[in-house]
Amino acid sequence: MISRRQFFRFFAGFGAFSATTAAYGFGIEPELRLDITRYDIQPPRWPAGLQLKIAVIADLHACDPWMSLEHIQSIVERTNALNADIIVMLGDYVAGHRHVTSFIPADEWAPVLARLKAPLGVHAILGNHDWWEDKTVQREGRGLTNARRALEAVGIPVYENDAMRLTKDGRPFWLAGLGDQLAYVPARRFRPVPRIGVDDLAATLAKVTDDAPLILLAHEPDVAVRVPERVALQLSGHTHGGQIRLFGWSPVVPSRYGNRFAYGHTRANCDVIVSGGLGCSIMPFRLGVPPEIVLVTLGGSAPAAA
Repeated sequence: MISRRQFFRFFAGFGAFSATTAAYGFGIEPELRLDITRYDIQPPRWPAGLQLKIAVIADLHACDPWMSLEHIQSIVERTNALNADIIVMLGDYVAGHRHVTSFIPADEWAPVLARLKAPLGVHAILGNHDWWEDKTVQREGRGLTNARRALEAVGIPVYENDAMRLTKDGRPFWLAGLGDQLAYVPARRFRPVPRIGVDDLAATLAKVTDDAPLILLAHEPDVAVRVPERVALQLSGHTHGGQIRLFGWSPVVPSRYGNRFAYGHTRANCDVIVSGGLGCSIMPFRLGVPPEIVLVTLGGSAPAAA
């Protein structure tokens, strides 16, 4: 089976015959486009009349020149302009490839993200690259990643198998964040590892102590097949929509379920929304799946934001 890395290499070579396609995929869609993708949904487990607007940022992959601090600032400004009730960030803040002019340290991109503002706060989980790029954590098999320390240092809480009870208009709901499911994949180079993930779905859900509706943040979407109906909505990133998506189909998706969880709104035991993300992994190339900020409105449509 062809890997995502092999596919990108093949596609980049194949695209050489068409300078227009290659230039668009490398230079325009990844850097110059920024879409706002809206979902207005009413999950079965979400109470009617409780409207919640969630702005979703996923897969920044900060690096020069593809995701500069200036570009991250523009994403922050566009996100704040949506006037969401809550902002969630779904992981992979660090660069996911080596095709860069420079890497951006966590203590530089985190203060820019700290400018995000929402009445119910900004909440984060980590992604696989936030773990993979931290060589100390991978070598030692424990510890806090640089990405987590940087986010918490600027006041952004990072959820790892944890949950928080929040209220909107006097009505409660839960926000839970799952630990990354692929956290210690590179650690296998150093030693045997008992499991590659730090995720614990049962422990996360055990922290939800009443029947208020629940939103789950999970970087990789595959856990959706195990998420119980108790969850109203799962928000995920990781796939980048395949980074190449043609006629609603992604040739290569980093998911064992292929296109089922490649991109967009679908259902498993709960509603699932997979963001196409903002940055790039493996190769700085996007075609048919432009970078996006996602705005989810639960419990009824809201007026369009700027």
